[in-house]
Amino acid sequence: MLTQGEVAVVCLSATEGGTIREVSEVVATAGAGLEGDRYCAFGAAPETQLTLIQVEAIDEFNEMFSTDLPVTAFRRNVITRGVDLNPLVDRIFTVGEVQLRGVELCEPCAYLQNLLEVPGLVKQLAHKGGLRCEILGGGLIRPGDLVSSIG
Repeated sequence: MLTQGEVAVVCLSATEGGTIREVSEVVATAGAGLEGDRYCAFGAAPETQLTLIQVEAIDEFNEMFSTDLPVTAFRRNVITRGVDLNPLVDRIFTVGEVQLRGVELCEPCAYLQNLLEVPGLVKQLAHKGGLRCEILGGGLIRPGDLVSSIG
């Protein structure tokens, strides 16, 4: 197992479009999602179960647009540090004790651009908006947990 990075922040939103809040830990349930999150439901589509984004992409975005948006503004569940998420598409990896499969890139959308009122957000975050994941094996995710590839 090769360690690639770590969890910086864990976030949830109980309702669609609702406030994103930082949490100290979250329970990930295989085939469902993150307990307490708006998309958590048994039989949930794999691409809705968990999302990640790199803090480095957020920092680059804030620098490019001279903003100071918090990591929660980007509406992802897990903010990572020190790991390139894009190569994890179609790969199995772990976040703490949770086993995930990268499903697809989480490309930014006009909804987020309009919500944050930052013209150019979609273009700037193209291929840097994060990763959508399926939860294969459940457990806890906490800040400081390692993000590790398998194999």
